[in-house]
Amino acid sequence: MRGTLLILALVLSLCGCGVIPGPAARPAGHPTPAPVASPPSGATPSGSAAPTPSAAKAGLTIPQAGQAVRQWVAKYDAMLETRKWWRQNALLEALFVEGALHQGVLERNHESFGWKPGHKPIHLIGAPKVYLPRPERQPPIGEWFIAQATYKDTKGHARPHVLAFFRAPGRPFKLAVATPIHWGRRMPAPLLDADGYITDMDDAVARAVAEEYQNFWNNEKKEGASGYRLAKDSFSRKAFPAVNKGMYVAFAGHGSVFGFRTADGGSFFLFAMVNDPKSVNQVLSEALMVPKGSKTIQELGADWFS
Repeated sequence: MRGTLLILALVLSLCGCGVIPGPAARPAGHPTPAPVASPPSGATPSGSAAPTPSAAKAGLTIPQAGQAVRQWVAKYDAMLETRKWWRQNALLEALFVEGALHQGVLERNHESFGWKPGHKPIHLIGAPKVYLPRPERQPPIGEWFIAQATYKDTKGHARPHVLAFFRAPGRPFKLAVATPIHWGRRMPAPLLDADGYITDMDDAVARAVAEEYQNFWNNEKKEGASGYRLAKDSFSRKAFPAVNKGMYVAFAGHGSVFGFRTADGGSFFLFAMVNDPKSVNQVLSEALMVPKGSKTIQELGADWFS
C-alpha cells in the first residue's frame, strides 16, 4: 500500500465534529478494502533505477515535517487557553482527526462529571525526530508522518511521546494519534532507504496486530486468533482488569494504522482504538512493535484516555 498507511474502519462524525478524510464509512469494526500493496521502498522493477530526490514527486521534507510539529503544538497550546475549548468544534476540527478527535468529546464527558480537563500544554524539549515516507509513497488522500517528541506527560514527567500527523491536500497537519513511550522502552530504529525515508510496513501484519488488540480488549475471540499475541508484560494485560470494572465500553474499531519496517526487519505500528461514536467513553492509543520472525506484540507505549 502506498504511504505505509493502512486506512481502516472508523470514518466517524463526532457530536457535530467534522468527518475524517478517507474512504467511505463502513460498519464499525470492519476494515475498508485495502488497495493492492506497492513494492516496499527501494524495490524497483527489474532493470529500473531507484528514484532520486530530483526525479521523485515533490512533497514534504523532514525539516518541513519538524516545523509542522512545532506549528501544531503552538496552535494546540493556544487552543487550551480558550474557555471550554472542548465545545468549540471549529477548534477541534482544525487540530484533530480520527482517534484524536474523540478527545474533545471525552472532555465534554469530564465537564458533565465536574472533572478537570485532562489536557495539558505541550512544551517541547529538543527537536522532534521525524519518520517520513517518500513523497511518491504518500497516499492519494494526503500526506502523513510520525514524530517522536519529548515533553511532560499529564503527571509532569518529561518523557518521549510518539505522534502521527495527517493532512489533506492544501490543509494544515492534524494530530491523528499520540501516546507516551513506556518507561524503559524506546522507539525502534527504522529501515531507511538511501535518501533517509522510512520503508513501508507489512499491511497484513498491521491488520492482524490491530485485530488482536481489539479481540483482547473486547474478549471477542480466543487470544491469538489473529496469529499474534500480546506480550506478557504489556500495559494492556495490566490495565484491562482494572479498567473493565469501571465505565468500560467495548471498542468498535480503530483508525488508520501508521507504521514502518524496522532496521532489524521487524515492524512498528501506531494507531488508536475508539468506541462507537454514539457511546464514546475512551480512546486507547497504542505504539507497538513486532520483532522479525516473532508472533509476539511488544507494547512500546500506550495511552488510555476516558
